[in-house]
Amino acid sequence: MSNPSRRTAASATTTARAPGEIRIIGGRWKRSKLPVPDAPGLRPTSDRVRETLFNWLGQTLTDWRVLDAFAGSGALGFEAASRGAAEVVMIERDARLAEGLRAVQRKLGAEAVRLHAADALAWMARGPRGHFDLVLLDPPFAAGLFDAALAAAVPLLTPDGLIYAESPHELTPPAGFTAWRQGRAGAVHYQLLRRSDNPGSAD
Repeated sequence: MSNPSRRTAASATTTARAPGEIRIIGGRWKRSKLPVPDAPGLRPTSDRVRETLFNWLGQTLTDWRVLDAFAGSGALGFEAASRGAAEVVMIERDARLAEGLRAVQRKLGAEAVRLHAADALAWMARGPRGHFDLVLLDPPFAAGLFDAALAAAVPLLTPDGLIYAESPHELTPPAGFTAWRQGRAGAVHYQLLRRSDNPGSAD
């Protein structure tokens, strides 16, 4: 959720301005404010979509290990940490946004959060294999990174791991995965993917 080209879902939304702030909607830091800089194309995941996602996931993420690969405003990653995730790795390559995330981390005392100022695809290429229970993917809509991001996420997942993705169109899951849950909010399609041969315990 970052960098100068992010989040242009369609021509109707390219001129939309990001809100000045959003709030964490559940967990330890419920109602805490997260600043949203006026960065070109920055589009935090909306309250409605985050609420739906965490309903799918079961509200609490106690002991989960989470990767927020395109962190931007931190809306998804800090929400996961607020709901009990044991580890939340945030990747953000825009220096100004990364510094803002560090400021929020310090303000909240979010000890589970680890921030890397890096390119998400490069980081995932060398990231820990079989480590994450959930990978959050919301890359720049205009950059064409969706297939590469999905492919890079798969080796990082535990056997029961899930991928959450936002995009301007319905994505084709990577080989061996299926869309377990999906929805749409305006121009944004969002999907929760899991392995086809492992239905998991969240049903």
